[in-house]
Amino acid sequence: MSVRGLVWLAYGDENFGGPGRIALLEAIRSEGSITAAARRVGLSYKAAWDAIDRMNRLAGEPLVSRVTGGRGGGSTRLTPRGERLIANFRLIEAEHRRFLDLLSQYTHGMPDDLQLLRRLNLMKTSARNQFVGKVAAVHAGAVNDEIEIEVSGGQRIVAVVTRESTQNLGLAPGREAFALVKASSVLLAIDVAGAKLSTRNRLEGKVSRLEPGSVNAEVVVALPAGGTIAAIVTKESAEALGLKIGTPVTALFKASSVIVGTVD
Repeated sequence: MSVRGLVWLAYGDENFGGPGRIALLEAIRSEGSITAAARRVGLSYKAAWDAIDRMNRLAGEPLVSRVTGGRGGGSTRLTPRGERLIANFRLIEAEHRRFLDLLSQYTHGMPDDLQLLRRLNLMKTSARNQFVGKVAAVHAGAVNDEIEIEVSGGQRIVAVVTRESTQNLGLAPGREAFALVKASSVLLAIDVAGAKLSTRNRLEGKVSRLEPGSVNAEVVVALPAGGTIAAIVTKESAEALGLKIGTPVTALFKASSVIVGTVD
């Protein structure tokens, strides 16, 4: 991706001209004829003269003059002011081009940032947890399909959706997708090593924020590879688990609690 733009000159609120009109003046200089210059830049004779008249009026003095006499019946040439205008415009244009080249150095990764902003604009949901990644695998079933989405750090989130949803969303390996999980659907556990659980999704991390309430507490768990996952648990559960900042926990949620979406 690169930054591009054109230089236009103006007098007050009126546009004086840009590359097209400067090209017309340069053509007049080289051709010595309005007719030939107009043909060279793709304008009609009238359009060329209208442009010249407008530039002369805004400049306050002629940029083009007609020389009578000679074998050809006369010619058209630029005035010193017209020559100076071309030279100054090309200097401004060169500086402008260097400025755009400098800006272009900051566009590396911009497509990814634009895509992120697009996602943020589209993903306005009540779900507290939103994970963006790519479909890693699709396991087809008779009625439902199991979708594996690889998110930041190589972690995978498993979702169960209907076969119709798989087709409508165009879910296939490599397709960009996002997974939504409500905080109320997330369970927290301490020391689950060796435990046999039916939940397909297990994300390990450490408590990074704990906001207790009169009934429930919101617990935010920082994941090792970046990102967080939030859970809503009862105040009694938070106290029973001994949750505090830095406590290692495992966030658990069922595949059926995951909503899958795509961004076109």
